[in-house]
Amino acid sequence: MPIKMIDGYEVEYTGELLEGTAQWGAFVSIYAPSSNPMHMAHIYPKRRVSADLKLMDQHSAEAEAERAAAQILKELRS
Repeated sequence: MPIKMIDGYEVEYTGELLEGTAQWGAFVSIYAPSSNPMHMAHIYPKRRVSADLKLMDQHSAEAEAERAAAQILKELRS
């Protein structure tokens, strides 16, 4: 699962094969710093983004998840 640090947030994004199909879904999970330096607060539990979008390969799904994560972070910060 690719992980990226963006402005102190830890973003996990992945493409996963959708059950019973040959298509892929894009998934995102986001963590933020907490008062305990050894722990991150789970502020956006792993969920499928762009639920109506089915992608043909893992790379495309990961790219869509990364794009969606940037938009989610933008909304969280506002």
